[in-house]
Amino acid sequence: MWLSRKLSNLLSRLVALNSIVIVFVILLAGISVKDYACFLVNSEQVIGKELVDTLNNFLWKIGLFSFVIVGLFHYITVKKIIAPIKGLSDAAKEIKEGKTPNKIEVNTTGEIKELIESFNSMTTTLKSVQERRDEMLRDIAHELRTPLTNINGYLEALQNNVIDGNPELFGSLLEESRRITRIVELITELNSWSNGHYFIEKQFHPLKINNLLEESILSFQLKLNEEFKEINIHIDEADIVGNQDGITQVFTNILQNIIDYNLGDSLTINAIKNKKTYTITFLHEGQYIHPDKKKLIFERFYRLEQSRSTKTEGAGLGLAIAKGIISAHQGRIGLNTDGNNHSFWIEFPLETDKCQS
Repeated sequence: MWLSRKLSNLLSRLVALNSIVIVFVILLAGISVKDYACFLVNSEQVIGKELVDTLNNFLWKIGLFSFVIVGLFHYITVKKIIAPIKGLSDAAKEIKEGKTPNKIEVNTTGEIKELIESFNSMTTTLKSVQERRDEMLRDIAHELRTPLTNINGYLEALQNNVIDGNPELFGSLLEESRRITRIVELITELNSWSNGHYFIEKQFHPLKINNLLEESILSFQLKLNEEFKEINIHIDEADIVGNQDGITQVFTNILQNIIDYNLGDSLTINAIKNKKTYTITFLHEGQYIHPDKKKLIFERFYRLEQSRSTKTEGAGLGLAIAKGIISAHQGRIGLNTDGNNHSFWIEFPLETDKCQS
């Protein structure tokens, strides 16, 4: 509809230009013939058939002259109007061929300028998506390469009778296979929340967010008691509209992350109901995170240190999945840190009717 409106405005401009050209030709020819006729009658005393023949010849000449001048003006003006459209057409062809076009220079005003700026913004987004996709494919290949290399090495050694099969070896192969399965399942889950179809795939219902948080904490109670000497919890009651499994997974991912990389003795969990939002914070002391990199930990496959790749569960997707789920609920998730003291926070909007499927 928006593009149709812009093209309609462009058509209106062309119609207006053509109308001006026609009026200009008529006025130029009419005024010229009138003035020349007055000159012939008053100054040259030309009358009758001679006057008619002279005016006819003059009309042809002035008409041809007007046509050339106005036609040239019309051609230059229309070319200037259409040039940005041609640039858009060429750029669209590049996109069709799988290429990323260069940014189109904006040398016009009005609706065409808005159209070009929107197109440039779209190509920038497409380029960013392409880069993220390529990066994700590289990350997936990197994650799968290690377990597959281990499996292939063991199988080749068994095939060549270099080693003999035993329960310990088969257990190691099974663990590598499970690791690959976990990575694939995590990628599938991440895409199900991030591809824009969660309103269809996931069901949203009224929920008591405080109950979900309490149940998640209870499921981690033994691990939390082993990890922390002091645990402080304050949870306000609140109702939201959301997906129960998705929100539970967010809490699970964050609590597991806190346990895996904790260095302190104290954990504080606060869930506060405000006027329009419900904010949950998890405060603890953990492995060092540079404050400038606090947003990166929510990116796919990102790790603060390479050693995390040795952990079978550490595919670098847990917090990325959490971010996708929270975004699906039109909420926000983030981390505040001074490097060692971390505060994971989640913010749910209380007015979430539009989250329902």
